[in-house]
Amino acid sequence: MITVNNLTKTYPSGEGEVPALRGVDLTVATGEFVCIMGQSGSGKSTLLTILGGMCHPTAGTVEVDGTTLYGLDDDGLADFRARTFGFVFQSFHLVPYLTALENVMLPLAPLKLAAADKRRMATEALARVGLAGKESRLPSRLSGGEQERVAIARAVVNRPAILFADEPTGNLDSATSEQVMNLFAELHRAGQTIVMVTHNPDNGRYAQRTIRLKDGLVTR
Repeated sequence: MITVNNLTKTYPSGEGEVPALRGVDLTVATGEFVCIMGQSGSGKSTLLTILGGMCHPTAGTVEVDGTTLYGLDDDGLADFRARTFGFVFQSFHLVPYLTALENVMLPLAPLKLAAADKRRMATEALARVGLAGKESRLPSRLSGGEQERVAIARAVVNRPAILFADEPTGNLDSATSEQVMNLFAELHRAGQTIVMVTHNPDNGRYAQRTIRLKDGLVTR
C-alpha cells in the first residue's frame, strides 16, 4: 500500500538547514497496522505528514497504492488525499457549533451525493465507533473520549484506504486511551490499513509492527 524510498526532509533555519528525515525507507502492506515511534524531534510527525500528502519532501519518493504521491500536481494531490486518506489528530479539530453528525459529514461535502446519503454514511460511521444516539450532540456535550470517537468517525466516513493517526490519545486519560486504542484495533480487524504515530509504548502494543525513528533515521 505504501512504499517510501530514500525520503529526506530539511527545514530552513537561521544557521542553514535542519534535517528532519535523513534517507528513510519503509513499506506498509495493505491491511497492516503500523506504529511509528520515537522521541520528540525524531521526525515521526514529519514522516506522517509526508505520507499523508500534506508536506512535500526535500528528496525521495512516496508511492501509495501504485501512485507516486508527489508526482501529482496540487489539485491531483488534494483529490487523491481526500479520496484515499483519513486523518485523526491529537487535537480533535471538531467544529464546536456543529453536531457530532454534522462534524462527521464534513469530509463528504465535496462529494456528489444526495444529502440523505451523506447523513446515512455519517450516521453509520458514528454507530461504528459506538456513538449511535448521540448524533445531535455538540462537542461541548461530549466527553474527551467521545470527541475522539467523533474525530475517528469523521476520518473513516468515506472508507479511506489508509487511516493516519498522530498521537490520537495524547489528550486522554489512560482508561479513555485504552478504549480509543481498542477502537483502532477493531477497525484494523475489519481490514483498515492504519499508520499511527505515538510516543506511548502502551499504544504500540496494539499494532502489528513498530517502526522506530531516531534523529530522522529508521533504527532497527
